[in-house]
Formats: sequence, structure tokens, C-alpha cells
Amino acid sequence: MKFTATQIAGILEGEVEGNPQIAVHKLSKIEEGEKGSLTFLANPKYTSYIYSTKASITIVNKDFIPEQDLSTTLIKVDDAYKSFSKLLEYYNQVKNNKVGIESPCFISESASYGEGFYFGAFSYLGNNVKIGKDVKIYPNVYIGDNVTMGDNVFVFAGAKIYSESIIGDNCVIHSGAIIGADGFGFTPNSNGEYSKVPQTGNVVLEDNVDVGAGTTIDRATLGSTILRKGVKLDNQIQIAHNVEIGENTAIAAQTGVAGSTKIGKNCLIGGQVGIVGHITIGDRVKIQAQSGIGRNIKDDEVLQGSPALNYGDYNKSYVHFKNLPKLVNQISNLEKKIDSEQD
Repeated sequence: MKFTATQIAGILEGEVEGNPQIAVHKLSKIEEGEKGSLTFLANPKYTSYIYSTKASITIVNKDFIPEQDLSTTLIKVDDAYKSFSKLLEYYNQVKNNKVGIESPCFISESASYGEGFYFGAFSYLGNNVKIGKDVKIYPNVYIGDNVTMGDNVFVFAGAKIYSESIIGDNCVIHSGAIIGADGFGFTPNSNGEYSKVPQTGNVVLEDNVDVGAGTTIDRATLGSTILRKGVKLDNQIQIAHNVEIGENTAIAAQTGVAGSTKIGKNCLIGGQVGIVGHITIGDRVKIQAQSGIGRNIKDDEVLQGSPALNYGDYNKSYVHFKNLPKLVNQISNLEKKIDSEQD
């Protein structure tokens, strides 16, 4: 796809300085720009690159005044960074605006879908599935029976959505994600063997939820595992059965949340965090990477460590922890001195 400077300025409500008909077909960093690419300048630290970049078009703030001759065409906007982000979003919409049903694939006769539907090759649509409009399902996706999916949903290649799952509007499910697998429910018997507890619930993703590649969200034993509006999950995260995550909470990669834990809204959880089951985490909580959470957490707490401490207490404790060898030596020397004085 090619776009001229005039077309891009129209999308961004910007002004062109240079060749309005010059066209671009790819994006680049300003220091790596080449002919046919579009870039942007927002951070003053990169200003020097605008005089050497080979990018055909550069988005800049309106107050930018060049001090040397430029070979790149400028598009001047109110906020270069926001405008570039807007352009990326527009580019993705155009790139992903596929329509139609590829073959081979399987669509149950009882399934239904809205206008603007794309269904990639080797994908499967089960019985009584109901899908909204402008949904894009890429190749090798499995969607089980009785799944409900809203409008403007993207399901990328290789994702699996088990039966009974409910997906809201504007959700994105990336490759390899699994929605609705059985929760980890087993009971031991007198022989030390385990019997499986049937997992009869489902998974509910409300509107505007993003699920990263390779992430698994287990169905509930009874009821629902629920991700509220605006939840953002990174890659390779495990969400266990009957977990509930509040609105606009973001969780980074390789975090695991055990069963029946409730996480509040607007929380920020770093990578490789482990959270035990059957606890409650309040709103606006911040948990640093690699922390272990084994207790209920009140609103607005900031935590680090395993087991996790208050963030400030952790940093103070860590100073002492680093000095432990020195402190041990000091104690040992004092003991020796006391022993020698007693002799």
C-alpha cells in the first residue's frame, strides 16, 4: 500500500512542507529511514537525524523550524508522537481489513456472523456460534460450540476459543492464545491418585480486552472466569479458573494467577509475578516484576519481593540484605574479641 504526503496530511489534519505527491509504502525509525519510508520526530534528542535521514516523509511538530536544508518532506502536526500513533492504528485497520471466507474451512450450519466477516483457511466454527460484524478470524483458529463474539474482534492465527466462551466488542486475541481450557481441578483419593473435577463454567471477556500470544485463560469450575472491560494481558500469561480481573488492569508476560483470585481495577502487574489463589487484590495496586503475592492486598499498595513487601520497605531491606556478609564478619570479629577478653 502506498500513501502520498497529501493523503497522510489529510488523515492527520496536518500541513505539508515539501513534495505533496511523494509516496511512502513502509515505516521506519528516523535514524534508519530510507527512500519510500515514513518516520517521525518527537524527541529533541533525535533532531540531528532529520538532516541526514533518507525517509521520504517525516512527521514533525508544528513548531519545528529546520536549521539546515532537508531532503525529506515534512508533515507538520500538533503532536508528532500522537499523530504517528494514530497513523499506525489507521495502517493496521487498512492492512487487516480482510473480508470473505477462505477454503478449506468448516462453518457449522447453525453458526451466524455479521457483515465484514473474514474467516481464514483451515479454521473451524462450531455449532450455534454467534459472531458480530467486522470480525476477522485468521487461519487455523478453532472456535467451539455456543461461543458468542461481539463486533470488531480480531482472532489471530492458531488461537483456540473453547465452547461457551463470551467475547465482547473490540477484543484482540493473539496467536496461540487459548480461551476456555479446563481449569486445574483434581481431587486426590485414598490411593494417592487424582480424579478430575468437571469444569462446567466458561470464560467472559468484556469489551476492549487484549489477550497476548500464548496466553491461557481457564474456564471456571462453576460460573465464569471474567476479564472486565479494558483488561490488557501480555504474552504467555496463565489465568486460572474463576479468576476475576477488574477494568483496565494490565499484566505483563509470564505472570500466573491461581484460581478464584479477584484482582481490582486499574492495577499494574509486572512480568513473572506469581499470585496465589483465593485472595483479593484491591484497586490501583502496583506489583513489581518477579514478586510473589500470597495475601490479600489493599487498594493503592505498591509491592515488590517474594514474598512481597511494601515497595519502600523492600528497598530499605534490600540495602541491609546486600550488607549481610559485612555484618556477619563484624559480628564474628566482635565475638572473637569478646572471647579473647574473657580469656
